[in-house]
Amino acid sequence: MKTSVAKLATAVTASAALLGAGHASGEIKIGIAGPQTGPVAQYGEMQFSGARMAIEEINRQGGVMGEELTAVEYDDVCDPKQAVTVANRLVNEGVRFVVGHLCSSSTQPASDIYHDEGVLMITPASTSPGITERGYDLVFRTIGLDSMQGPVAANYLIDQDPERVAVVHDKQQYGEGIATEVRDTLVDAGVEVPIFDGITAGNKDFSSLVTKLKQADVDYVYYGGYHPELGLILRQAERAGLDATFMGPEGVGNKDINSIAGDAAEGLLVTLPPAFEEKPENQDLVEAFEEKGEDPSGPFVLTSYTAVQLIANGIEQAESTDPIEVAGALREGKFETPIGTVEYDEKGDLESFEFIVYEWHSDGTKTPVD
Repeated sequence: MKTSVAKLATAVTASAALLGAGHASGEIKIGIAGPQTGPVAQYGEMQFSGARMAIEEINRQGGVMGEELTAVEYDDVCDPKQAVTVANRLVNEGVRFVVGHLCSSSTQPASDIYHDEGVLMITPASTSPGITERGYDLVFRTIGLDSMQGPVAANYLIDQDPERVAVVHDKQQYGEGIATEVRDTLVDAGVEVPIFDGITAGNKDFSSLVTKLKQADVDYVYYGGYHPELGLILRQAERAGLDATFMGPEGVGNKDINSIAGDAAEGLLVTLPPAFEEKPENQDLVEAFEEKGEDPSGPFVLTSYTAVQLIANGIEQAESTDPIEVAGALREGKFETPIGTVEYDEKGDLESFEFIVYEWHSDGTKTPVD
């Protein structure tokens, strides 16, 4: 079975074929759950921007099966307890489809609620394998796994022939999970990892960590976590004269790290999804974002856009708004989407997803490394 979700290059016009002509009547609620406040709200902004754009485009073309999509938005602050509260609120509002959550530590407990209540969830950002390992039929992603991303980072480091690599994380499900993947790949390749340590998210003073890194005389430092803490670590490491190259996952690939780290962000290595916004076929939708004054280049913008498109496509394919039937259509289908061809395995994970190593610059730009 092959179904076509609107490609970005023709997203504005091709959705008519997907959705049909005419004006929408009735509504299908789409929950959008992620951080609108808190230290990683910048990532939530990407998520909400992408999902809203998809909803607007679909509704402009007549909705789904004659019904309009309606966004129901909640801020979970990337906090697990708040995420559970948000999930329950969405259920109570009759929402049956959710784009979210963003942080893995929030997505996992929220997905328990959705599983129990029969709500289909597509996370555009959570990479922890544990989210889909429980076999929930209604849980999907539009991003790859830590088990894909971690080895990409580690193998790049291995190719640099380092003597010693420190691995640090924020003790959270996402950060520690991907750091563990990196460490294990390094160790399996015979690279010495003298430090595998956790910091506390929200801390401001990392002088003791920097001292430990200097004493270990490491060539590279891999950090699993988000940009607020790494930005401070980079700044303090530069001040202390630590001569090591830092690397992190997509959770640190945010322009706001530059406002924290300043020039110390120059040369940071980051694994990110491909720059989907640069693909020639995506330019129509890129222009639509730019006309709204929004940046389509964040790592979770187009994964969120795709999540909404997949929900719409699944409903059309199933000819039903029953989440179980829509989930079946998603697992059986092959979709051409803004992020490329999407096919799902039985767990709800993408059959394939690419991560690329970029060098980050002090002006907030990035370049792929060879």
